Amino acid sequence: MNERELLLDCLRRLNRTGVADYLTGSMASNYWGVPRTTHDLEFVVQLPMSAVPRIMAEFSGDFYIDEAAVRAAFQPPRQFNAIDTRSALKVDFWLPKHEPFDEAMFRRRVRVTLFHESAWIATAEDVILQKHLWNRISPSERQLGDAAGVVAVQAGALDKDYLRRWAQELLISDHLERLLSGEIKPKQT
Repeated sequence: MNERELLLDCLRRLNRTGVADYLTGSMASNYWGVPRTTHDLEFVVQLPMSAVPRIMAEFSGDFYIDEAAVRAAFQPPRQFNAIDTRSALKVDFWLPKHEPFDEAMFRRRVRVTLFHESAWIATAEDVILQKHLWNRISPSERQLGDAAGVVAVQAGALDKDYLRRWAQELLISDHLERLLSGEIKPKQT
């Protein structure tokens, strides 16, 4: 199973659960920007405790998923994963924090069709901001390159007021301005 097949499989499983979600991370930056190879998937899920059995039922069998880890995700760091036993690829699931930016990202997610499957995905602006936040936690040229790739492809369509407002709130304004000015460039593949 390759990354595309895994993405479709996960989208179908999540859609069957009825749990509100969206695709984020590198797959989302690939959608909005300059694609690069990635070996994992990242979803944000609004997972009520009552939906844990549905997640377990959908992802059991072809995935290694630990119910105790899913239940522990209701506490920081608010994350669990499932390992696809067919490919050994990892799927990360993040529960949104009860913070303004996480709530805004969930409200702004957009419905798209990915390889003929319905999906929710983080907006281009939110992918850029999230990539900068991840870079602050764990500095990586990959995160900044992904964000620059989204800017390069979506430049004219970006809501720069939204970006600047949140960048100021999230204390990443300097990085965002370097990105918007073209100082930070997409990684060349």
